[in-house]
Amino acid sequence: MKRVLSPSLLSADFISLREQLDILKMCGIEYLHYDVMDGRFVPDISFGTPVLKCIRSHTDMKLDVHLMTEDPDSKVEIFSAAGADMITVHEEACIHLDRTVNHIKSLGKKAGVAVNPATPVSLLEEIAEEADMILIMSVNPGYGGQKYIPYCTEKIRKVRELSDRKNPGLSVQVDGGISLSNVRTVLDAGADNIVSGSAVFRGDMESNIRQFSDIFKEYV
Repeated sequence: MKRVLSPSLLSADFISLREQLDILKMCGIEYLHYDVMDGRFVPDISFGTPVLKCIRSHTDMKLDVHLMTEDPDSKVEIFSAAGADMITVHEEACIHLDRTVNHIKSLGKKAGVAVNPATPVSLLEEIAEEADMILIMSVNPGYGGQKYIPYCTEKIRKVRELSDRKNPGLSVQVDGGISLSNVRTVLDAGADNIVSGSAVFRGDMESNIRQFSDIFKEYV
């Protein structure tokens, strides 16, 4: 199982975004995590399709778009057209989750399903066979730089068990409070796609990514 690092652009310096994207590419990063926040489903507001289009025009890294929004169904097509490679929606925001997941896939995109910290894994039993990825939020979504919630480690184990049982190709992504000091915890629990913002973009980006990569090599 390949482990990948998905830097969260929410923590990037947007004055220097082009330069930072070039550093990420040079360091071998394959996935970029793009958080869309609407100020309603979560408290803060981030960015939309214009920024995504600009990023898409500059890089061939895979764009993993995380819709932290109300009514994600109405946004799937515009983010698909703007250049998303994967679109992740929240279980808590979708009235008809199966329909939404299959809508994303009909557009030729990979489909992810995210769950907030207090949402039980049991709600993913049926959709696990249809999804390409499950995203476990290990902080309450809406702001960067929060502290990892410890009980989410057991949720990661449960989702990995669900994947092994129903959909062995399912990717298990974790987002929230992950740093060099605790990334082994989530990897040991079964995560294969690690979203990290502050721990990548603060300080020496190349050194930060190299240290994550060295840890990932322990799991090859």
